Amino acid sequence: MIGFAMCGSFCTYAKVFPVMKALAKDYPLLPIFSPAAYTVDSRFGSAQSHILQAARICGREPLHTLEEVEPIGPKKLLDALIVAPCTGNTLGKLAGGIADTAVTMAVKSHLRNGRPVIIAVSTNDALAGAAENIGRLLARRHFYFVPFGQDDAVKKPTSMVADFSQIPQTLALALEGKQIQPILL
Repeated sequence: MIGFAMCGSFCTYAKVFPVMKALAKDYPLLPIFSPAAYTVDSRFGSAQSHILQAARICGREPLHTLEEVEPIGPKKLLDALIVAPCTGNTLGKLAGGIADTAVTMAVKSHLRNGRPVIIAVSTNDALAGAAENIGRLLARRHFYFVPFGQDDAVKKPTSMVADFSQIPQTLALALEGKQIQPILL
């Protein structure tokens, strides 16, 4: 089973859900939502519509509490865990070893088994405050990055976003212990 964790970069959901749907054809998926993903209504849709969409695709309701995700590691529930989109906030928490949301706890719990975590970055400060955290995770075992690059170098010069269409290839290589290349687009 593959975990598919979503954080609050709502502007990317239109690109992320089709990838989730494609992966669901090949793998059973366990959806996991951060507090923002589970509760925030935005101009990109309501939290409830996103929850329903993930549930329809995955065939199960998203996990969204610490209690729900904590057993992921002890029960060895996942072969890999995808975090897409992964916000700067979540990057910082992962780099700092903080496990205070369903997504960060799922990652922590999953890592105890030495299995891959696939990160699909989406943050406005990737080339600013979040750069250090990206670097820290790049240097750690079991973290694999979906290729990413600047999404609008003129209007948002520090913003970077993953090429979500490359999640399946990144996952396949991560399951073999390899980082897809190139990482930077």
